[in-house]
Amino acid sequence: QVQLVESGGGLVQAGGSLRLSCAASGRTFSNDAMAWFRQAPGKEREFVAAVNWSGGSTAYGDSVKGRFTISRDNAKMTVFLQMNSLKPDDTAVYYCAASRLPRLVTTTDGMNYWGKGTLVTVSS
Repeated sequence: QVQLVESGGGLVQAGGSLRLSCAASGRTFSNDAMAWFRQAPGKEREFVAAVNWSGGSTAYGDSVKGRFTISRDNAKMTVFLQMNSLKPDDTAVYYCAASRLPRLVTTTDGMNYWGKGTLVTVSS
């Protein structure tokens, strides 16, 4: 059974940092592109960051460029999202996703597997 399990969410003050992790199991994800999305209450799910199979290529949503960094450790089948300079607008449930494609994938319909999400709350 394929599983993606996110961790690292929580409550942080504006300007602070958090590091999210996504542990994969049930499938070899080392050839898969991975991504993070987020969904705030009453809003659509939004692309945050993506990384290709090797970690050599990344992409970011406009609202997080320069503040968030995505990375992966294929040996540990884990993807990370380092979030710095957090703002109240970053408050959302953050979801890890995997695509069976090796290249960068930045859309929800391009993802094949989803985690259940982890809540990030940024207070002002």
